[in-house]
Amino acid sequence: MRKIREVLRLKFELGLDNRQIARSCSIPHSSVANYLRRIHATGLTWPLPPEITDPALDVKLFPVVPVRRDVPLPDFASMHSELLRHKHLTLELLWQEYKQSYPDGYQYSWFCDLYGRWSHKLDIVLRQEYRAGEKMFVDHAGPTVAVVDPDTGLVQDSSIFVAVLGASNYTFAEAVWKRDLPSWIGSHTRTVEFFHGVAAVTVPDNWKTGVKDPCYYEPDLNPTYRDWAEHYGTVIIPARVRKPRDKAKVEGAVLIVERWILAALRKRTFFSLGELNEAIRELLIKLNQRKFRKLDTTRAKLFEEIDRPALKFLPATPFRFAEWKKARVHPDYHVEFKGHYYSVPYRHAHAEVELRVSEKTVEILLNGERIAIHARSYIQGKHSTLPAHRPKKHQDLEWTTSRITDRAAEVGTATATLVEQIMASRPHPELGYRSCMGVLRLGKRYSNERLEAACRRALAMNACSYRSIKSILENSLDRQALEPVESPAVHAEVHVNVRGAEYYSKEGVA
Repeated sequence: MRKIREVLRLKFELGLDNRQIARSCSIPHSSVANYLRRIHATGLTWPLPPEITDPALDVKLFPVVPVRRDVPLPDFASMHSELLRHKHLTLELLWQEYKQSYPDGYQYSWFCDLYGRWSHKLDIVLRQEYRAGEKMFVDHAGPTVAVVDPDTGLVQDSSIFVAVLGASNYTFAEAVWKRDLPSWIGSHTRTVEFFHGVAAVTVPDNWKTGVKDPCYYEPDLNPTYRDWAEHYGTVIIPARVRKPRDKAKVEGAVLIVERWILAALRKRTFFSLGELNEAIRELLIKLNQRKFRKLDTTRAKLFEEIDRPALKFLPATPFRFAEWKKARVHPDYHVEFKGHYYSVPYRHAHAEVELRVSEKTVEILLNGERIAIHARSYIQGKHSTLPAHRPKKHQDLEWTTSRITDRAAEVGTATATLVEQIMASRPHPELGYRSCMGVLRLGKRYSNERLEAACRRALAMNACSYRSIKSILENSLDRQALEPVESPAVHAEVHVNVRGAEYYSKEGVA
C-alpha cells in the first residue's frame, strides 16, 4: 500500500508519466497503469481522505470476489491426493475434468486461486519449543569422507554420524566405517559421553537396523537399541516416516556439519579413521564456539547454561554392546550361534529362545527369563555344555572318540572301521560325532546285522557317510552279495603297436 500511495503522489502531485513513475518505484509500468485504473474505478481522489487506511484502500482496490453459491466447490482433497500420486498430473487437466462435470463452474484462474487458498491451509508449520535437556536428535550425513590405506593405497569411504541437542543446538559429529548396528550404538555412547549427560528423549530416523517396525503408535525397536536406552535412562521416539520436520534440528545440524566441517576438510587426505576424527573434533569445537547469526551467543554457551544442567547423569559404566538373535533349541538341548553350540536345561529342548550375545558372554532367555549363561567361544564345531543341563541318565556320560568306537565295535568290525574313517575325515573328530551317532542309530531301526553288512558295502565302495549307509539300508543293498573287485593285470594297458597273444597264436606266424 505504501508503494501505491507513492504512485498516486508522483502522478497527481508531480505530474510524472507512467514510465517515470515505474522507474522511480521499481515496478513495471503496466502495474502503474493498473493501479491508476483501479483508483479511477473506485472514484477516489488525491489526496486520499484521512479515513482511508491501508487495509481500507486494499479492500477498495482489490475487492474479494465472493464464492459462487450456485456452483459447488471442487473436491480439492481428492484432487490434491491425485496430484501427489501422479507426478505428471496438472491443475489444468483437473480443471478440464471439473468443467466437464460443471460446465457453468469456475473458470481456470479462479479455480487455481481457490485451490491455492485451500492448499495453503495444509502447510501450517508448528513452531516447536525445545525444553532444556529434553531431546537429542541423531542421524547420518549424506556425504562420505575418503580414508586412504597408507600400506595398500586402497580408498575406503567413512560415514558421518551427527547428533544435536534441541534447546542449545550443541552438536556432535564423528566418522565411522559402517552404518551397521555396532557402529550406531557406539556412536550413541560416544555422543552422551561428549555431552556429559543423557537427554530424556532420543529422536532417530526410522533406520531399519535401529527401528525394526516404524509404526507411529508403537514402533518396534531393535532389542540392542532398546537395551542401550534402558541403560542410559532415555526413551527412543523415532521420527515419523517421511516427516523430516519431526527431526528438523538434526537435519539442520547435518547441513551445518557438511558446510562448516566436511567442506573445510575437502582438500585434506586422511590415512586413518582416528586422524579423520581428530580433524573433525577440532572443527567441531570451533563450530560450537561460533556465534549465531541472530543471537549474541554460541552453542557452547547455551549448552553450559541450558542443556547441561538439565541432562541426566551418565551411569557408572558405559553400555556394553550385545546383539540379539532368535533360535530354537536342538533335540540335544543345545543352541547354535556362529558355529558353536551352547547348552540349556534339557527340559527346554525344541523351545524357541532368545540369545543375547556380548563380546564375552552368551545369555539364553526364554519368555524374558534367563535360563542359561555361557562364556562366549569363537571355536566352531565345539560344544559348551554344563553338566547340570543334562538329564540324569546323561549326567555321567560324554561322547568321546574312544566311546563311539567301542560302541561301533559292538556292532561289528566294519562298523567300527567306518566310524573311525568318518571322524578321521573331519578337521576335528568332534565334527563327526553326530554322523557317527546317526549311523549307530540305524542299527536300532534295521538291526545291527544289516548295519554291519551295509558298512561292509560302504567301505568297499569308499562311501563312508551317514547318507550312504542310510541309502544302502533303505534300498536293501546290504542284502545283495558283494561282487569281488578284480585286480587289473600287470600289463593291462594295450597299445596299437603291441601285438597281443592272439597274434602269435595264428597259424603261419613264426
